Amino acid sequence: MVNLSTARKLSLLAKFGLRQVQQTRSWGAFLRAGRITATHVGRILHQLWLEVTGFVFLVLAGIGGVALFREYTQYQGGKANPSRIVAAICFTLMFVWFGVNSFWKTRKKDRALNQKDSEVPQRLR
Repeated sequence: MVNLSTARKLSLLAKFGLRQVQQTRSWGAFLRAGRITATHVGRILHQLWLEVTGFVFLVLAGIGGVALFREYTQYQGGKANPSRIVAAICFTLMFVWFGVNSFWKTRKKDRALNQKDSEVPQRLR
């Protein structure tokens, strides 16, 4: 069993060792590399999120388009009222807008990042 004074000594030794490591250039480089990696991975995951949600919205718009076609054919046969067609049109257009807008945001962010990267001098890349 470790007594309290030994645990305190080990704690102080660990703090001293950590302080010494944090003052090295390697530690600073490691932190910068971790920060840059996390930033890039975060950007990629955000872009993937926008693309996946855009795809899901476009699939839902396709389902709305099929429902619109079905309601329109029923309306032509006199079995449906026009309010269902209007609802299907609104649903389809809304989800087309959400899907396209999500892909536009992805494209816009990608262009902004590429422009930002091209402004960085070659020696800093």
